[in-house]
Amino acid sequence: MRRLIEKGLMFGNLIHVAAPALVERYNRALMHLTGKATALTDFHVDISGYSPEVGDELGDHLYLNPNGVNRQFILLTTEQKRAPLLNVKFSSSRSILRQFIEENEAQLFALTATDAVAGELVNSVLHVASPRQLFDIRRIRVEADTTKGTLEKADKLAGLVERFKTEDDAWFDDVLIAEMIGIASETGDVTRNPVRLKHTEFEQRNVWTAHFGGLYLFPDLDHPAVIAAGGRPEADLPVPYVFDLGQRRQIAKFFELNALVEPVVRARGPQAAGILQQKMDFIVLDTACDAGLDLSDLDRLDMRRLARTHAARLPAEYHGLADLRRWALGEGGWPRISSDDPAYFYTLRAAPGPDRDVVNMALAELTPLDARQLFICHKELFYRTYAGWPEAKRAYVADFLAREYQVDKAGARAELYGSEPDMSGEPPREDDLIDRVGPWGAVRRR
Repeated sequence: MRRLIEKGLMFGNLIHVAAPALVERYNRALMHLTGKATALTDFHVDISGYSPEVGDELGDHLYLNPNGVNRQFILLTTEQKRAPLLNVKFSSSRSILRQFIEENEAQLFALTATDAVAGELVNSVLHVASPRQLFDIRRIRVEADTTKGTLEKADKLAGLVERFKTEDDAWFDDVLIAEMIGIASETGDVTRNPVRLKHTEFEQRNVWTAHFGGLYLFPDLDHPAVIAAGGRPEADLPVPYVFDLGQRRQIAKFFELNALVEPVVRARGPQAAGILQQKMDFIVLDTACDAGLDLSDLDRLDMRRLARTHAARLPAEYHGLADLRRWALGEGGWPRISSDDPAYFYTLRAAPGPDRDVVNMALAELTPLDARQLFICHKELFYRTYAGWPEAKRAYVADFLAREYQVDKAGARAELYGSEPDMSGEPPREDDLIDRVGPWGAVRRR
């Protein structure tokens, strides 16, 4: 993993905490939330305030996420909104934290100027003993305050001010006036500068969770279902269909019926061909690794040579993508790739919409030979998979990602997966052949 860290592909964009004042605030918040403290004077934190170094020191990498269902957080700066979320248990957690910070940035900026903000993503479930309980986690409430209770005191002061304004003879209530003065010395004038956080409740709809070996929960669709990455749960679930990753035809039908996917390329041209070629290159790489070949200093010509030399070894995924690439270059007809074809899911990406990211996560799990998609869309799985690769493959993939993806993340994501999802609902779609008959003509839609 050291190679990934050195290239900024793991633990990248974490916030460095080294100033004694920030370390002291972090420890106050950590003690407030967990009853623990760190002796470290230099460490890094993610968007939630979790630190890999502190986790190592405490021997507990879930010290801010006990039971994995009510994630706690420590904010030292609003710049944490740019950091990743590590040890993810729900795919929605980072977006909720980021939206919370952005919606309350001015208030949080003021609060973190003098103290840490400690809080929790609260739901109605304290411990998940059964997969069925995951469906009870629908509304997430963000509870937060400084370690000195600034927000609680501000609310109390606002109530006292209201009493002072409305109660008879409040002007002569020395106890009330003294209490207001005492609290105001800590909170400031809440009548002119109200200290209040807004937008603290969020809906959790279709989501991935790491619990029970990995589950993709899609309860809020016209045709709801669950996709189980770690084997089908034995518990009865409140959705009509539960698929494991081996049920490719059923998963393809589910994606189609809910209009969750589209072809990764929708028009001919060199850009489309390039996207497909890179997917093919990763498949060649995997085949070459299995053959024990030297993969050092490979370029595109070397990849083409390897593909020719080992054509008989290349799996069906490669040949299906090659057919589509020939279409993209105008050298062949539009291929009919059915859900039984191993290349099928490699030719898809999530359709625009609020479920785009979780669908791309599922597609990454269904296309394990595409290391780039695995890294971009499902980092938790990428890191686990990377650890089991041969050294030559680890070196090539790390170098490729650092060279081709890391230098322009936004551009690469836009090229591969389109524009950012519209969280307000389904965006308008072009009325073209693909929209009318589905990606490969498998399902006709009116």
